[in-house]
Amino acid sequence: MAGMTIVEKIVARRRDRVAREGHWLGTRAREARDVPVASFGALPFLVCEVKRRSPSKGDIAPDVDVMEQAQVYARAGVRNISVLTEEDNFGGSLEDLRRIKRELPGVAVLRKDFLLDEEDIEVSWRAGADAVLLIASILDEETLANLHHAASARGLAALVEVHDVEDVARCRPIAPKLVGINCRDLATFKVDLAHPLVLRPSVDWEARTVFESGIRGDEDVRFALSGGFDGVLVGETAMKSPTAVPALLAGFSQKQNDFWRRLYARRRNGQPLAKVCGITRHQDAEAAISLGADALGFVMAPSNRRASLQLLKELSDLDCLKVAVVVTERENGKPRLDHDVRRALEDRLVDAVQFHGEEAADECAALAFPYYKAVRVKGMQDVESMGQYRCPRVLADAWSAEAAGGTGKRIPHELARAVGERGPLWIAGGIGPENVGEVVRTLHPELLDASSRLEAASGVKDHEKLKVFFEEMQRNAEV
Repeated sequence: MAGMTIVEKIVARRRDRVAREGHWLGTRAREARDVPVASFGALPFLVCEVKRRSPSKGDIAPDVDVMEQAQVYARAGVRNISVLTEEDNFGGSLEDLRRIKRELPGVAVLRKDFLLDEEDIEVSWRAGADAVLLIASILDEETLANLHHAASARGLAALVEVHDVEDVARCRPIAPKLVGINCRDLATFKVDLAHPLVLRPSVDWEARTVFESGIRGDEDVRFALSGGFDGVLVGETAMKSPTAVPALLAGFSQKQNDFWRRLYARRRNGQPLAKVCGITRHQDAEAAISLGADALGFVMAPSNRRASLQLLKELSDLDCLKVAVVVTERENGKPRLDHDVRRALEDRLVDAVQFHGEEAADECAALAFPYYKAVRVKGMQDVESMGQYRCPRVLADAWSAEAAGGTGKRIPHELARAVGERGPLWIAGGIGPENVGEVVRTLHPELLDASSRLEAASGVKDHEKLKVFFEEMQRNAEV
């Protein structure tokens, strides 16, 4: 199996196991279904998973009693449970599914496996599944359509999982009513929380969408829902910490903000997103937007570039994303959000907060949501620390002893490259018209954040520099 991806190996092993043991995979065959069909997708649309291990994490809960786990979910109010029935990589079986459905007949059970033919659908129905997962990337268009039809004919919901635009195109002819978008790359098993939001607009038919994988807490649930998703599937987090399930459910009742969805809707092929920071004047905001800025940054911390609430009110009708850049102070050992920032959030004068201080990973969401964190990168320890934050992106900024940002200094190239190797790169620090082309060509950032090198004076943008900046960014993105 050399040269095969993880998923290709799983599929090959499953084909071999089915050939040896049949579609019941060593469990006792059932001639007929003996449990009622429950409606998969009941609200709140949280799907909690039962699995013992995974290829990416190894053992998760190898000795778990699946029935006890499912009962914990049900007692917390979960009405949709996903059961891994693949044995070699996830430690599951059809008997796990049967036990759960027999004891919890009112709960909708999704059979999550690498299903390959119509007999798999028939076996799933007899075993008690209320829904089946169909992975578009492992099925050709005809087989996907046949399995989808077979599930519908048996009264089963079919959650069709997609990972890229090719998968979406493969399932467009059948326009499934349930679409799962996985933030885990099936070739590498790396997770990118923003990927489902990028792919979601490609689902151009009426469907309920489920955000799959990578959910670590209620903050991630809120992020997924704010991205336009109807449901969330949670695996490892629910397995390891079933007591966290009430908090996951609580995420459905929180007020949502569509900052991330709107941001990724602005992506253009090959071109970075651009944020112009340090805006203090109406004319500078209008100039930046007209030239192609995707977001504007307003410093709301002690600075000669500090923006006023009055300016934000004057700009409220501008069609752009607005970000408050803050450095929190501590009061009784806890970070405190500036009064003006709270007002700006409450009045929807800004769409998100960029934390640029010493805020800890578990403090940010409670202060403001949506948000993302900026980390000043001085060495590799700072690069590694970026992984602790729960926001889908962390902005890498240059380190300076003088100020938290806006210094005109650049991150050393090797450190910026190291950040980019860990995921899509958001970068700030010393980027201007004279070097933006080189940054785009060599680092391929997802987002550029520029401020001081676009100025004629502190807090005053130079419109010619802005023009050249965007021309150079766009020209080099096309190379």
